[in-house]
Amino acid sequence: MSESFGELLRAHRVAAGLSMGQLAKLIHYSKGYVSKIENDLKPPTPTVARLCDGVLDVGGRLVEAAAQAPSSRDARGLGRRQVLVAGTMLGVGALTGGARPVPDEQVIVGMRTSFEQLRGLGLRTSPQVVLEPLQALQHTVHGLARENSGPVGTRLLLLAARIAEYTGWMCQEAGDEQGALWWTRHASELSRAAGDPDIASYAFAREAGLALYRQDASATINLAQQAQWIGRAGSRVLALAARREAQGHALAGDRAAAERAFDRAANQMESAPPDGPYPVLGPSAPDPLELARGWALSDLGLNTEAAAVLDRQLGLVPAPSRRTLARFRTRRSLALALSGEVDESCRTLAAALEDAAHVDSATVRTDLRQLARTLGRWHNHGAVREIYPDLKRQLTHR
Repeated sequence: MSESFGELLRAHRVAAGLSMGQLAKLIHYSKGYVSKIENDLKPPTPTVARLCDGVLDVGGRLVEAAAQAPSSRDARGLGRRQVLVAGTMLGVGALTGGARPVPDEQVIVGMRTSFEQLRGLGLRTSPQVVLEPLQALQHTVHGLARENSGPVGTRLLLLAARIAEYTGWMCQEAGDEQGALWWTRHASELSRAAGDPDIASYAFAREAGLALYRQDASATINLAQQAQWIGRAGSRVLALAARREAQGHALAGDRAAAERAFDRAANQMESAPPDGPYPVLGPSAPDPLELARGWALSDLGLNTEAAAVLDRQLGLVPAPSRRTLARFRTRRSLALALSGEVDESCRTLAAALEDAAHVDSATVRTDLRQLARTLGRWHNHGAVREIYPDLKRQLTHR
């Protein structure tokens, strides 16, 4: 880089006609803190870079500059290596014992129903509750698929792939990223063996989600694009992959690219057919695209808009979907805090903490940690002092 982040920030601030104090007020940080960043006495955090990028409307240039800072680059590289070591595939052993009768329709429906029940539990309780029965069910269904050929075997193999994909998601929610990668890639292998491109493509979108939580915009975009390029995935999977790509562009500060990807996602989702022969892929929220858009607006530094979008969408999420409510209430609380609406942020956080306590989500705790750091700037504010002990308990109970 020919200039430091601080120099670039100062140049864009001056070009926008803002004083240092005006910029500080717009991003809800102190003038002294902004001064230290502009003078390269403090490294920029990703949050501050996105806020400045959004306020100054510079299309991701500040986000990219912050990512090139040595501390950011080193942290990102370490996370990447930790993920890549998880690529070893161990396989799932076949069931022991002699040959069994070919499963009839009621047996297959019963296994799908068992999976749906476990998925319903996963919406409202700890992943640790459902991981063991999920793995046992996947092992059983996969074993039956290996024993049967023709349409019965294919249907069982598709169901085994779907269970494996969801098991990967529960591993991620439990904080086991290597397990999440293993199960996701195993699901991709099973779906390819069954001749179905959906889960094979969606596996890339799931890996993009892991990259998103590592704050790795480039990997998020690349993996989500691979999900759209590989095979002949259905419209819903393509929509969810484009949605994840949009979030990656937002993380990089590129609003125009994010909006184009969201438009593609909306077009694909409109043409998605009804549920197929195995449980639907992806989130169960009524409108996963708009929830993701709210998240993306916050990553773009447009937190007031983000909070408004998330508020509208959270009203549509059913009460049993506690995992979704915990995640996006936390995101709304963070957006409100970053926009200076501290009282409303704390009110939203109170509801988020109640849901988070039930679902025990590692990914939600990642967002809660960022929220704790943000609200810590208002540690003398009455609403913050009241909510902070509950927030701290949620972050330290494990």
